[in-house]
Amino acid sequence: MHYAILADIHSNLAALIAVLDDIKRRGGVDEVWCLGDIVGYGPDPHDCISRLRQMNHVCVMGNHDGAAIGKVDIAVFNTDAAIANIWTARQLTPDENDYLSHLPLVIEKGDFTLTHGSPREPIWEYLLSAWSAQENLTHFRTRFCFVGHTHRPMVFACDETGECAAHHFEPESPLVLGEKRLIINPGAVGQPRDGDPRASYAIYDSDARTVNLHRVPYDIRATQTSMMAHGLPAALATRLSHGV
Repeated sequence: MHYAILADIHSNLAALIAVLDDIKRRGGVDEVWCLGDIVGYGPDPHDCISRLRQMNHVCVMGNHDGAAIGKVDIAVFNTDAAIANIWTARQLTPDENDYLSHLPLVIEKGDFTLTHGSPREPIWEYLLSAWSAQENLTHFRTRFCFVGHTHRPMVFACDETGECAAHHFEPESPLVLGEKRLIINPGAVGQPRDGDPRASYAIYDSDARTVNLHRVPYDIRATQTSMMAHGLPAALATRLSHGV
């Protein structure tokens, strides 16, 4: 079976559509595993939630999802993110609010744990170092874990002693699942921050036991134009051009 791993869509419909089109071009998937932050930053919360809900999917809650429904304090965000979250909260329908409010913090799917930030701190922790990955090993039971939140594709490979090493997750280079415990970040669909502005996502092939990262160009200008039309902070729109 094939599973699409999507993280940090961030209300960026143009990026999400490009990713879904790329998935279809590659033969489709059986299920979508969403790692949170469907909303926040971008201009299209309705359409992004709707597109995701139309698919066979599971999803965990991200910090921006929580902020949009009042489960995470807006005060902990920077000014631009807080402004975007307040705007997003005002757009949500009662049904969308209910959908987001019922997203779990952690999901186990076979050999995988799914969460937004980290197994230890599902909403807020950024896994950016081998040390932080090692500290998280005792916080999930499965061999593998998918996380988002950093908006950067990365892989942490941990040996039998619990020592972890950090690696860049490169596109079109299959990650073979073996004996090592792995924490895998597929990057961000809607707001990459690794210097590459293309949307980022992964596909897990359970038969081949591989995870492949894919990068997809999308109409960044369309998202930026829509953000400005809705009065969202200009800096959030500008950064999309640079993937930072």
